[in-house]
Order: sequence, then C-alpha cells, then structure tokens
Amino acid sequence: MKLGVVILAAGRGTRMRSSLPKVLHRLANRSLLRHVVDTSNKLDPEQIIIVFGHGGEVVPQAFSSDEGLIWVEQEQQLGTGHAVDQALPALADVDHILVLYGDVPLIRIETLSSLIQAATETDLALLTVGLENPAGYGRIVRDAQGRVQRIVEQKDATADELAITEINTGFLVADKKRLTDWLSRVDNNNAQKEYYLTDIVELAVADGVDVKVAQPDDATEVMGVNDRSQLAQLERYYQRNRAEALMQQGVALLDPSRFDLRGELTVGQDVEIDINVIIEGQVELGNSVRIGANSVIRNCCIADGVQILENCVIEDATIGAESVIGPFSRIRPGTWLAGKNKVGNFVEIKKSDIDAGSKVSHLSYIGDAVVGKGVNIGAGTITCNYDGANKFQTIIGDNAFIGSDSQLVAPVTIGAGATIGAGSTITTDTPPEILTLSRSKQFSVKSWKRPVKNPKT
Repeated sequence: MKLGVVILAAGRGTRMRSSLPKVLHRLANRSLLRHVVDTSNKLDPEQIIIVFGHGGEVVPQAFSSDEGLIWVEQEQQLGTGHAVDQALPALADVDHILVLYGDVPLIRIETLSSLIQAATETDLALLTVGLENPAGYGRIVRDAQGRVQRIVEQKDATADELAITEINTGFLVADKKRLTDWLSRVDNNNAQKEYYLTDIVELAVADGVDVKVAQPDDATEVMGVNDRSQLAQLERYYQRNRAEALMQQGVALLDPSRFDLRGELTVGQDVEIDINVIIEGQVELGNSVRIGANSVIRNCCIADGVQILENCVIEDATIGAESVIGPFSRIRPGTWLAGKNKVGNFVEIKKSDIDAGSKVSHLSYIGDAVVGKGVNIGAGTITCNYDGANKFQTIIGDNAFIGSDSQLVAPVTIGAGATIGAGSTITTDTPPEILTLSRSKQFSVKSWKRPVKNPKT
C-alpha cells in the first residue's frame, strides 16, 4: 500500500479564545499538530499533506521546511469533505489515503496500523468507538446485519439515531480513486451547509463497498481539543500514561499525578523522582539518580549516583557521577561537571567546565570558566565574565581555594594550588601555591558617632 496522509488542521478553534491557531497549542510542550505529524511519520507514508486555514502562514512556519511536509491552504472552511478535496491534487504517487486531524494528538501508531490493515480488505475503513455519552459526535448507523450504512451528524440525527452510542472518530483510510469519486458527489444539503467527509460512507455503501471498522483500545486516543479544559484533560491523561510506563521500567515516582515528561527520558535502575518534577527535551538519567521536588531538567545527561536536591533548574548540561546539586541551583547551557562535584544552594553556573571533586558553594556565579580538580570556590564568588559587549574566560587551576565574596575579573587565570583571600577582587593572573588577596585597609574611627534622629522631624 502506497499511503498518503492528509491532516486536517484548518479549524479556527474559537473556544480556545486565543490568537494562536488551535493546532499550535501545546501538549507536553509539543504542538497538537506536531504530535500528529510525528505519529504520521512512523507510518512511513509516501506523502504528508497538511490542510491549513485559520492562522495563515503561522501554522506552516511552525515546522521546518526540510521536513518534506506539503501544505495546502483551505481558504474557505466549507467542511471536512471540502478540506480533503483540496488536498487531493497534491497527492501524487499514492493509492490509499489516511485522514487524520491536527487537533487529535494522542492517536496511537498501533491504532492507525489496525485501521490501515482493515483497509487492505476493502476500499473504505473507518475508526469508530463506543461512548457512554456520544453527544456532539456523528453516529454510526448499521443495518440489521450489523453492516455500516452511513454516518449521521448530531444536528441531522433523529431521536433513534441519537440513541446510538457508536460514534465516528473522523479517522478513515480510503482508496484514492474511490475517495476522489465520492467527494465529487458529496453535497452540502445539511444543517451546517457544509460538505461532510462522512457523507462518503453512504455513497460507498451504495456502490457496494463493505465498509470495515477498527477501534482504539482507549477512547481518549480519539478525543479532540476544542477548549482549554479539554487540552488540560488530555495533558493529564498523556502524563499519567508516561508515568505508568516509567514506573514499569522501575522508576520510583513519589506521586505519578505530579510528574510531567515533555520529551524523551532514558533511565537506569533505582531512579527516584519527587513531586512536581518537569523533564523536557532529551534527558538521560543513570543508575541511582535522585531528583528533588520542583526541579526542571532539560536536555541533560546525568550520571550514576547524582543527587539533585529540591528546586533546581538544569538545562543543556552534563552532570558527572556522584555529584550533588542544590537546593535552589541553576545549571545553565554548556556546563560540564566531571563528577563528585558539589554545587550549593543559590549557585548559578553557565558554560563552564568543572573538573572532578570541585565545589562551588552557595550564592556564587560561575560563568565562562574552566575549573580544575579539587577546587573549592567559597560562598558569594563571582566570575566577572562580561564587559557589556564581550564574554571572557576565567581559568582556575587544580586544588585552588577561592575565598568567599571574591570577584574574579576575566580574562584571568588562578594558578594551581593558589589561595585567594576572602573579599578579594582579582584583576590579573595569580601565581600557583601562594596566597593572593586584594582588600582595602581596615580601620576604626574613634571619634565617629552614629547619627540620631531629630525629635522635631
């Protein structure tokens, strides 16, 4: 089967009450449409056509031009049948068409594969699902033998038809030639005055086609997003499923309902994650990693035995084995910790290499630095790396000791084994193995008296 995928993404999304097109709203930090495109790519189709409308070029611009997606604009929103018809000229070397929806993000590859398999037996296969409350959905009308006859939309249904609980999801696979013919015969004689894609079912049955049906394992797979409440519901469903999968891998989530995975996570054994942790991008956690509550980990590689204490933000960094971070630490992009490092509370590190066993105590900022092994950086230390126009590097040799409240004005090199006295401002390179300090002379003024407030004011 040479498969073409058509994704309908032209809807206004009025109930989102947003200037952003509905399909660009995010679930797990990816747009709804991105979820659908990524799933489509797993089917290895010949082409992916996206029909867009409201939002104009904003929707295509959200995707890279080298992804091979074909964009078709539906200038007038005249219904789903009209939308698919707009896509047909762009579908070249395919014999079957799969129709998906840009606001239904959680459809599973296994479900679509089942639908495609059903289409190998006939010219039209539908994805349906049974709902306890089918209000708002088109109903699947069957004959006495249980064969699909047609789909009736909610607004056009009779009382008996409204009692049907099997609903149309909108997902279908059809033979391209037959689909082209059926769409040419669809009219807009309905309450909405639109060209319904669902009308092709009755036409197919009239042509003698035995319409096949597949169903998802979970109805949530085919739930669309029409407002922010529905988006939030799908987010929690998605996150709960991801949490369950991680726990099956052995991850200890202290509260699965308060965990968000917004990317891909690879884990070792005996990983423990506390509440309100957010994982984004590509993250790798080694064995026995512990992540404290309220932490955000984004695009990181975190080695065995690392402890990330509460309220830390770590982004685009590599954390070596048995390091301890936090609480309240921020590790910014380009940071590499070799291992057995200690980063204290309210420390910020940016674009720095810190070798094994070195410690950065609380309330310090280390930026654009290369720090050797066994270095101790005291509280309140700052690498002054920016002159308002350019960034400069600080180099600290092995086993150096930087006293508290020191300012290292880059570019500067601190020699191996050097000691910097507390409260120093270092502007030139310091020699190894000796003490360097820079302070104003301390003195006391015996005649000084503290001012007293004038009682008349």
